Amino acid sequence: MYKGKKVIVVLPAYNAALTLEKTYSEIPMNLVDDVVLCDDASSDNTSALARKIGIKHVIRHEQNRGYGGNQKSLYNKALELEGDIVIMLHPDYQYTPMLIPAMVNIIGDELYPVVLGSRILGRGALAGGMPVYKYIANRLLTFTQNVLVNYKLSEYHTGYRSFSREVLERINFNENSDDFVFDNEMLSQIIYAGFPIAEVTCPTKYFEEASSINFQRSVKYGLGVLRVSFCHFLQRIKLGRFNLYKKP
Repeated sequence: MYKGKKVIVVLPAYNAALTLEKTYSEIPMNLVDDVVLCDDASSDNTSALARKIGIKHVIRHEQNRGYGGNQKSLYNKALELEGDIVIMLHPDYQYTPMLIPAMVNIIGDELYPVVLGSRILGRGALAGGMPVYKYIANRLLTFTQNVLVNYKLSEYHTGYRSFSREVLERINFNENSDDFVFDNEMLSQIIYAGFPIAEVTCPTKYFEEASSINFQRSVKYGLGVLRVSFCHFLQRIKLGRFNLYKKP
């Protein structure tokens, strides 16, 4: 625990057997109380390996529910386990577990209720292997989102996020998409609810085993992000009402 707050790390996994053990070995277990992994119908031995290396809470989807569906299972389990600080870490080792203490400190000391690991702060994104087209798309989408949702973040597209229990209880994440746009819907809900967000610089790692979506799915994701941002804008100026922003 950190100052009496229970810390839970959640791992959204899909065919993560090659990188799971390395990721798990770097989680600071002197600070983390529980680890929860959700295996979204992997075709490899992700679930079996998770249990073998000591992960106590392993959820297995028999049918693939998508990246958003995976996170829904994880956050609901973290709330069931009475987590006070919940950190979502990809088990593909694209994001370093070594930032967990910083995230826990920020939330545990009640400086911010949400912390994002940003690949864009600093100059490490391209140096770390982020494809140029993804970098450009990231910057353009982030600029558009900042204008439409009336906020300022260095990026909305990181998969490294941490939340206080209050945030997860206050936003209706179970109504979000089961696809990749889930992350942006969640940030939109958080901003609309008035929660401030902190960012910490996160090293970028792109390599063969790290998960990544292809160009076609990236385009679909980008269009989904724009849809969410316009919905937020319309809701913010009271020209629309969307289920996304209803309280759970």
